[in-house]
Amino acid sequence: MDYKAIEVNRRDGVTWLIFNRPEKKNAMNPTLHREMHHALSELDQDAETRILIITGKGDSFCAGEDLKEYFYDMKDKPFEAERIRKISYEWRGKMLRLFSKPTIACVNGWCFGGAFAVVGNCDLAIAAEEAKFGLSEINFGNFPGGLVPRAIMDLLRWREVMYYSLTGEPFDGRRAAEIGLVNFAVPKLKLEEETTRLAAKLMEKDPIALKETKEVLRVGRHLNDEETWYWAQAKNHEMTHLQKGGWLDQGIQQFTDKQYRPGLGAFKKKD
Repeated sequence: MDYKAIEVNRRDGVTWLIFNRPEKKNAMNPTLHREMHHALSELDQDAETRILIITGKGDSFCAGEDLKEYFYDMKDKPFEAERIRKISYEWRGKMLRLFSKPTIACVNGWCFGGAFAVVGNCDLAIAAEEAKFGLSEINFGNFPGGLVPRAIMDLLRWREVMYYSLTGEPFDGRRAAEIGLVNFAVPKLKLEEETTRLAAKLMEKDPIALKETKEVLRVGRHLNDEETWYWAQAKNHEMTHLQKGGWLDQGIQQFTDKQYRPGLGAFKKKD
């Protein structure tokens, strides 16, 4: 597909999915939503993609929804508006949250409104210290809607959710790390380097184990004790089958043979 609002760059198992509307601060318009939906669907099945990184071109990660094209221009087109919003919900929610490989949000600049759902539904997030975040909906007479409340309430303390939603006050990458919206913040000049370093660390791990870990944690957090037990047992059997016994026959065996220490590194997978 010839993308116009996004770019896809593959580098040695790591795929960078880049919002490409820098003249609009990478705000999400209908074209971007359609293209992200298509790209995530393709990349989820792409054998060359081991790790997915989402970032933005220019000085912005994503300024949220394009207020003109996504809202105002759609006000008299209810059927098309509903179709685009369903696409928007699906890729920023289910498709991103259930993506089969680890995902990293690399927040390089402005990150507002609906972009919080992208950051929140990625597995990991790194921000430039200089990045600017904000729930600005209150400033144009609205509220953080759609997928955003769920994303921020899963990550932030209630007081932060209320404060930033009610005031619309922006905050930087350092503050985003302090309140748990991102894992950590680094100077912008080191952002790509540190994001690449994190991706390389994930690349050392067994891909099946990464996938199963994501699923166990994302689903397990919503289960009770008994459901968690049976879910974990089932996933353990599934992983053993998919790895052909890899974690036990290789991971544990290499430990017992003193080839490595799990607290300090990963086992060496045999093809």
